[in-house]
Amino acid sequence: MAHPRGFTILAVCTGNVCRSPAVERLLRPVLGNSEGVTVHSAGLGALVDAPIDEPMADLLRAQGADVGGFAARQITEPMVREADLILPLTREHRASVVALHPAAVRRTFTLRELARLADQVDRDELAAASWPGTSPADRLAALVPLAAARRAHVPAELDDVVDPFRRTPQVYKESLAQIVPAVQTIAQIALNL
Repeated sequence: MAHPRGFTILAVCTGNVCRSPAVERLLRPVLGNSEGVTVHSAGLGALVDAPIDEPMADLLRAQGADVGGFAARQITEPMVREADLILPLTREHRASVVALHPAAVRRTFTLRELARLADQVDRDELAAASWPGTSPADRLAALVPLAAARRAHVPAELDDVVDPFRRTPQVYKESLAQIVPAVQTIAQIALNL
């Protein structure tokens, strides 16, 4: 079962103004603190205190996400140590996160990697692993080791989310199009949908 304090998800990208805030702001209202799950984000080279980059903020608003009150933060070793699940947006980010706190390796997945692996986990196996817990936090806590056991080498393009920062509107759309299905998969599993 999940920790009594709940379950913490940390999304990580480079500047913490495009990709990781998108994951945070799409997952947070679905899983929310009321369900025992906390979702936040940070950057490996954060543009500290910056808001979500406006082209990404516009796309997130179109998805119904709240983009207000966001301030980019620099990742720290305690953030990684305390998170139950770390979701970097690329393999390079994942390697940097693990370098900060090597013990986090088994709970650090790129966003798209976790979604892909989660699709391979049988729902009955997940239910048995999270029993007797039934909350999203319990299901996510059970999912992490089940997904880790299914890791396999795949091409980077299946794991990485393209960085749209200061690129064309089309690249922002492509980036969000890579994020949304992965977020939906993780949320559906957490909510047992």
